[in-house]
Amino acid sequence: MIDATHQPSRRSWVASANGHADFPIQNLPFGVFSPHGARPRGGVAIGDAILDLEAAIPHLARPAQAVAEAASGTALNPLLAQGAAERRALRAALADLLDAAAPPRPELLHRAADCTLHLPARIGDYTDFFAGIHHANNTGRQFRPDNPLLPNYKYVPVAYHGRASSVVASGAPVRRPNGQRKPAAETVPTFGPSRNLDYELELGIWIGPGNKLGEPIPIAEAGAHVGGFCLLNDWSARDIQGWEYQPLGPFLGKNFCTTISPWIVTPEALAPFRIAQPPRPEGDPAPLAYLWDAADQRGGGLDIDLEVLLLTPGLREQGLVAHRLTRSSARHLYWTVAQMVAHHTGGGCNLQPGDLFGSGTISAPSADGFGSLLEITNGGRQPLALESGETRRFLEDGDEIILRGWCEAPGAARIGFGECRGVVGPAPPV
Repeated sequence: MIDATHQPSRRSWVASANGHADFPIQNLPFGVFSPHGARPRGGVAIGDAILDLEAAIPHLARPAQAVAEAASGTALNPLLAQGAAERRALRAALADLLDAAAPPRPELLHRAADCTLHLPARIGDYTDFFAGIHHANNTGRQFRPDNPLLPNYKYVPVAYHGRASSVVASGAPVRRPNGQRKPAAETVPTFGPSRNLDYELELGIWIGPGNKLGEPIPIAEAGAHVGGFCLLNDWSARDIQGWEYQPLGPFLGKNFCTTISPWIVTPEALAPFRIAQPPRPEGDPAPLAYLWDAADQRGGGLDIDLEVLLLTPGLREQGLVAHRLTRSSARHLYWTVAQMVAHHTGGGCNLQPGDLFGSGTISAPSADGFGSLLEITNGGRQPLALESGETRRFLEDGDEIILRGWCEAPGAARIGFGECRGVVGPAPPV
């Protein structure tokens, strides 16, 4: 739904918002922040500043005040529980408050650089999908060259249940995990630090209003249960995962850390960047009826540009810029977000406000868009050469991974997600 909040000509009295690469007045994402020495509270990113929602409530149109109160606490679960109509009312009121024609109210703002950003919501459950078909093909080909995709892939939005307690906000340290490892050349496993630590470029999906246990969400209604989006790095210990995952799937190789960007970009902000889901290749099976909706196929895709950068100790010491590893797009997802929601609840599972989905690694078809080092280095067999003279098979201690995402389209203002960053630290002593 495109409305006045999306007008690309709209300007703000917050000067840094005008032309901002991520947070112009057309975005208005929600998060939880704390000014220096103060308690966490809900806020809205606007340019290089954060609008304090609690302080802004008296200045908002009355229909939006109750929604703003739901978004002003230490976690955004009450806001996520609201529906799209409530979010739109708050979005319109915030846009009017911040509009260039409105009286400037700098007392409502905090400099983002002076604030700490937190997880935006209490995450009850975390589910990681496998919806990036190019990543699925690339990784499967390393183990099954003649049959990289398992038979269920094009029928089922494959996923596993992850660990919500180890999801952290951008900037939190990432500690290399210990676990059992058994390379092919060794006869028995050993316990110790992961040698093959990797990143995964994913889109995070925040669940909004939930559903009752035993009541599946029809795919035509799935969009109403999505509360927003973020960037997500599902760190992966490939050597630990490769030994432990058979037959029940990921465990210690995945549960040690997942990093997300701290701002929730709303479905309303992304409305100008909805696209048709790319058609399935000829010969692929049609989705089963509970996963098929014509409207979702016409507008359930997302045109989000994605980028991954690597900053190593050597690059820092030599004053060199971060090395770009990946340039991809959310348009490469094989399954839509609505299909993920419909499948997740198809057996009666109840979702709750603040639950988090990972899309799965979003690789592009070409090598410059591969979404993990597992793909880029062909399982570590073809190390990556960096300008600093360093090489990388997988991540080393001191390496920093930076995820970025943004949307651009004719007739729309560019909006972004902010960064999703994490620096790898050494494993705990064994």
